[in-house]
Amino acid sequence: MTDIRKLKASNRQAGRRIGGTIVIFLFLLLLGLFMVFPIYLACVMAIKPVHELFVFPPKLYAIDPTLDNFRDMFATLSEMWVPFSRYVFNSVLVTVSVTAAQCVFASMAAFVLAKVDLPGGRFLNKLIVVSLLYQSNVIYLMQYIVMAKLHMINTYWALILPAVASPMCLFLMRQSILSMPDSIIEAAKVDGAGLFTTCWRVVMPNQKPALMTMVIFAFQAAWNLQGGSLIYDESLKTLPTVVQQAAASGLARAGVAMAAAVFMLIPPIVIFLLAQRQVIETMAHSGIKE
Repeated sequence: MTDIRKLKASNRQAGRRIGGTIVIFLFLLLLGLFMVFPIYLACVMAIKPVHELFVFPPKLYAIDPTLDNFRDMFATLSEMWVPFSRYVFNSVLVTVSVTAAQCVFASMAAFVLAKVDLPGGRFLNKLIVVSLLYQSNVIYLMQYIVMAKLHMINTYWALILPAVASPMCLFLMRQSILSMPDSIIEAAKVDGAGLFTTCWRVVMPNQKPALMTMVIFAFQAAWNLQGGSLIYDESLKTLPTVVQQAAASGLARAGVAMAAAVFMLIPPIVIFLLAQRQVIETMAHSGIKE
């Protein structure tokens, strides 16, 4: 009789676990569909003819799909004063420079804030957390004043330098480095390694997942940089600025705007797909234990 009761209890527990798993699966499935839906809608709108974009009620599929919007986008951008390749070069240059600079400076600053006992370290850490609350729009005026004083208006530096300081990347790296045992740092010091050597030869090789996550965040932010208030020369503008100008040309260019939005989505998605394995490891990373 006791064995039967135990068997029934174990069956009930197994049923609860299966039911909980199904509920979690359905929740994650709905959450995934909710996150994928904007990308799907952007792709559908990009292949719709112009007359289908204004159909009411709007349809979630294209009745007569076409690639004319993409052809018109490249034709429109090619007819501007500056070749389309120049805009691509500007975006790639700014994106690569900002991403590389953020990885270097955020990594070194995070190492110092996480593993070096310096005066005012706690205050700086709290200041970084507070700075996460502020968006870039709040400091546009201050950025313009600083760039003007440094005579960097209408140069690449006006786009690159303000974007190098990223509190989000710094906070991410600091939290990741904090999980690293202090004994490894002490062992490097005993072997005669300085701070710079310890940072790049001991700490950073163990922070690859966090570095890849930072690359994704930095690349996405840098790829979407516009700098319309700092850049006026047409040959220095990036793709987001030019695409926004083309999209603001009226209803006749609505299809071009949709195609441009999909075109701008491709590089960040590719970078994320290449680094998603490292991102998952970062989220599940439990640190190196003593």
